[in-house]
Amino acid sequence: MDLRIFTEPQQGATYDTLLTVAKATEDLGFDAFFRSDHYLRMGNVDGLPGPTDAWITLAGLARETKRIRLGTLMTAGTFRLPGVLAIQVAQVDQMSGGRVELGLGAGWFEEEHKAYGIPFPQEKFARLEEQLEIVTGLWATDPGKTFDFHGTYYDLTDSPALPKPAQRKIPVLVGGHGPSRTPRLAAKYADEFNMPFGSVEDSERQFGRVRAAAEEAGRGGDELTYSNALVVCVGRDDAEVARRAAAIGREVAELKLNGLAGSPSEVVDKIGRYAGIGSRRIYLQVLDLDDLDHLELISAQVQSQLS
Repeated sequence: MDLRIFTEPQQGATYDTLLTVAKATEDLGFDAFFRSDHYLRMGNVDGLPGPTDAWITLAGLARETKRIRLGTLMTAGTFRLPGVLAIQVAQVDQMSGGRVELGLGAGWFEEEHKAYGIPFPQEKFARLEEQLEIVTGLWATDPGKTFDFHGTYYDLTDSPALPKPAQRKIPVLVGGHGPSRTPRLAAKYADEFNMPFGSVEDSERQFGRVRAAAEEAGRGGDELTYSNALVVCVGRDDAEVARRAAAIGREVAELKLNGLAGSPSEVVDKIGRYAGIGSRRIYLQVLDLDDLDHLELISAQVQSQLS
């Protein structure tokens, strides 16, 4: 089971804070550092000092880390044209020496689009499918050849399909709860399917849908990696769990129900339940980015048991 650290910087974080967490992620033996792609805070937080851009952040981290994988859960398809996104991600992959992964979603948070003047189209999912085909098609085009795409929303003619990533193939993540279109997109384009904030039971059903869609598309169901994203809140005792829950404005009982919360042994047991239904990777949503002791505890008493 891979454990990855997943951050939500729109809730309030500077680049320096993210760098500190990313270096801790690397030093403590976690597999990867991922971040959300949002420009507006959510819930009852001030979001200060303001948003950071996902791919600019990852470009910086690519030069200041050496081992960990770097990526997004999920890049919003509404934020960037697919040709531009393919260039950006390939460049960051080069900058990292081939450690980048792209989670790409349709985009959903209308308020942030209004706040920053970003168009919020109605037909987001159909656009996402074209974006996935373009981004993966550009990267897969042999050097010296050109890429063309003529769709409903995007039109590319004689693209040199450059630059190329450092990796032969950048892993692509697709995720979500949708029962039909999401599994179909994952089956066609994804290397990994991620179930965000879902129960063991819901995850098992969705993984089954993705496996079935993959087989229908002519792929083996096990060709994809299956993963979960879950909020994490671990403490050495009940008081420490309660303190960490209060720091992120959540209740312990709710976190235990919907996330990974409690003592290290409780969290290990719950991760085991996800492993039992085929999950091979957990993205630990860390909401208090100043609490590095939390990461140290997870590394020492959760990750060590899973290894």
